[in-house]
Amino acid sequence: MKKILGKFIPLLLIVLFALPFFSGCAGGTQTPKLDPSNPVSLELWHYYNGPQKVAFDEMVAEFNDTVGLEKGIIVEAFNQGSTNDLLTKVVDAANKKVGAADIPDIFAAYSDTAYEIDQLGLVADLDPYFTEEELAEYVPSYIEEGRFDKEGSLKIFPIAKSTEVMMLNKTDWDKFAQATGAETDDLATIEGVTATAEKYYEWTDSLTETPDDGKTFFGRDAVANYIISGMQQLGSTIFDVTDGEVSFHLDENALRKLWDNYYVPYINGYFGAYGKFRSDDAKTGDLIALVCSTTGATYFPTEVTVNDNESYPIESITLPAPCFEGAERYSIQQGAGMVVTKSDAKTEYAAAEFLKWFTDAQRNLDFTVGSGYLPVKKSANDTELVKKTFEQTVEASTALKDAVLVSIDEVNSDILYTNKAFENGFNARNVLEYSLSDKAKADYEAISADIAGGTPRADAVAKYDTDENFSAWVSELTSSLEETQK
Repeated sequence: MKKILGKFIPLLLIVLFALPFFSGCAGGTQTPKLDPSNPVSLELWHYYNGPQKVAFDEMVAEFNDTVGLEKGIIVEAFNQGSTNDLLTKVVDAANKKVGAADIPDIFAAYSDTAYEIDQLGLVADLDPYFTEEELAEYVPSYIEEGRFDKEGSLKIFPIAKSTEVMMLNKTDWDKFAQATGAETDDLATIEGVTATAEKYYEWTDSLTETPDDGKTFFGRDAVANYIISGMQQLGSTIFDVTDGEVSFHLDENALRKLWDNYYVPYINGYFGAYGKFRSDDAKTGDLIALVCSTTGATYFPTEVTVNDNESYPIESITLPAPCFEGAERYSIQQGAGMVVTKSDAKTEYAAAEFLKWFTDAQRNLDFTVGSGYLPVKKSANDTELVKKTFEQTVEASTALKDAVLVSIDEVNSDILYTNKAFENGFNARNVLEYSLSDKAKADYEAISADIAGGTPRADAVAKYDTDENFSAWVSELTSSLEETQK
């Protein structure tokens, strides 16, 4: 009996000692006890700017004044510049680079960055702080994106997402449509956009006596998204990732379709990219249609500036992003999630409590109407609920409302897709972003120079629109992607 008590009493003491630190483990979640008189302070880094930053800061302040105050959690949020600025600062902090700040408790990150930091052993597994029932409330692909390691642990938590939409300058489109019979239904497919862009160039060219001065119709903000989702629609996963190891699948038939519907119309002047973003090009009237992120729609102009002395107001139309004809609709899933730095259980738990609070369905919708991001819970992706939330605010623009509502429809009806994380995935994505677009731009400029030198337009274009040129691009793309894994 004494031996039994000798073993039992130390165990009992350990349990009693642990009780003050854990108020329970209901549903399998860790719930360390917090102390409002000695609050946990959480430093959070993000990249939100403009209306997104305003909306996020307001939400953080509300949390600190209510639930945070009650539970003993203080969140301090700091903007770190652009997405790339944030990435650099997080990586420098994680690697303890001289002059870098300490890594924050929470930071916004795409899966590629989270993967890199996780390789250093610095990312917390959030599964212990959520029940299966809680996680089941979120859009499944949003949660799945955060499970990139071999164990399938939850390493990125979704708080706001976006996809892509097509924005159209309705004012100038109406003139074109009335003259040519073009319809917005023509813009439902990528092939339809290409054909319409050619028709627009020819129509605008016919309005003047100057030959070959047609106008550009269309542009894209993210060419990498076009390639990734386009390949998926055409039955080929370009970044095929298993346990962090990537294989590049470069099906030439699919790549040729991508080439024919971006490079070819670009060198002909039907597509274009002139400013930093395509909304900048829409503002100057250099194009009238574009594909951008849901949040990017907030920057679509309400007027076109012709020159320093002339401008005119425009209306906009928001349409679903086009997909390839006859293909299953795959829409890009994007928007950084929140990564919690590995720490003690109390700090990690406090971070999880903030993330739970932030993604409450109605609260997440409030962030949506202020930022243009999409809510992450299934119940919040409801068109009528979103409309009611918009009705309660007078600040949201028509473009933002329409972009969110169209995006909600895409979330509910399309297959959302983002590739899984892998080593140097950021660099590989950059190859996709610039390989095709840079070549198209360079060749267009060469063609323009040839035309200015007296070469007929058709001949100048034909020099570049060849099977050999396509094959050379595929070869360059292949070697550039493989180089990222060396």
